[in-house]
Amino acid sequence: MDFIEELKWRGMIHTVMPGTEEELKKGMTTAYLGIDPTADSLHIGHLCGVMMLKHFQRCGHKPLALVGGATGMIGDPSGKSAERNLLDEATLRHNQEAIKKQLARFLDFESDAPNKAELVNNYDWTKDVTFLDFARDIGKHITVNYMMAKDSVQKRLNGEARDGLSFTEFTYQLLQGFDFLHLYQDKNCKLQLGGSDQWGNITTGTELIRRKTGGEAYALTCPLITKPDGTKFGKTESGNVWLDARYTSPYKFYQFWLNVSDEEAAKYLKIFTTLTKEEIEALEAEHAQNPGARPMQKKLAEEVTVMVHGREEYDKALEASRILFGNATDEALKNLDEKTFLEVFEGVPTFQVDNEELKAGIPLLDFLAVKTQVFPSKGEARKMVQQGGVSINKKKVTDPNANVGAEDLLNNKYLLVQKGKKNYFLVKN
Repeated sequence: MDFIEELKWRGMIHTVMPGTEEELKKGMTTAYLGIDPTADSLHIGHLCGVMMLKHFQRCGHKPLALVGGATGMIGDPSGKSAERNLLDEATLRHNQEAIKKQLARFLDFESDAPNKAELVNNYDWTKDVTFLDFARDIGKHITVNYMMAKDSVQKRLNGEARDGLSFTEFTYQLLQGFDFLHLYQDKNCKLQLGGSDQWGNITTGTELIRRKTGGEAYALTCPLITKPDGTKFGKTESGNVWLDARYTSPYKFYQFWLNVSDEEAAKYLKIFTTLTKEEIEALEAEHAQNPGARPMQKKLAEEVTVMVHGREEYDKALEASRILFGNATDEALKNLDEKTFLEVFEGVPTFQVDNEELKAGIPLLDFLAVKTQVFPSKGEARKMVQQGGVSINKKKVTDPNANVGAEDLLNNKYLLVQKGKKNYFLVKN
């Protein structure tokens, strides 16, 4: 596979430095991508860069994932309107380990292959460098005029930031350039990958390498992914969509991809999966025949959820979706673990019923209209039960004289009442 050609048809190239393609054709090349370690999980905003590394390795090249332990202590001004909080070393080390575990789902770190991935932390080669050494060995090679011309600096200086640009942030591009120089000299790394907002920082590195060593290094960036309305990709009303199940459950993660628009699904299949061009074109043709079945969204949600969380968690998310939106059985509902169950029915109207009353048994109509307010009256409840419009725990209830008891509880705590096709109510004991 040709890396540049692969990224081109996937729409994953924003800018590529002249000579990059020729360098890659010479044989196995080493490239790195920087990841900000300000949290102990990646979110889906990181995924485009991670997929670039994945494709790079699939094409026979060697990927380096750089966790910015040093640069994370400073903060990149690119695309930011305020200076970020600085992290201590213990937090950064913890975040680094967590991020490596997530990256291992995308990259091969463990095999004996010559192009196996490596994780590096720029804190390791920066922590012992004194300010005087840095100013003398690095600072003298890059002029202030060159640094001032960068977009990330200009935007902050021209009033987009409330407090201007600190000297700390101004030096960020030099530190990132120092990383590239170190990896160039230490690991023969010839290429840096990143988002389009990183172009200025990356080219500072290629310039530093040229001026310091006389050698050539290269740059390639992917477009920043945005929603059709131009807003930031990966953000929802409740915040980022994280790769760690502690912050975004596999069910919610799956639902994020399942609910993208047709336009987004066609684009994201290319960027966030390893499906071939032919497979994606076949999905697009199938989608055109029956858009209501949403084959593109279903395949996208499956591919990304399996890649991030594994097949078992995907199966659980799929089962949970069927329970909420399909004709799932009461058995499927009973098999759902409590955590996923509560996530699926988060936000539905909830009622509390006394446990002792449930043990004694509550007449169905009292349960539906007195003990809870699923129905405004027993008469309405009776009518809908007789019409077959009421289910408890996904089991249709047709006898208005039935009882509801503790033996019906799910996880010994919950009852799920369904009125009509789409109205759910949760009852806790």
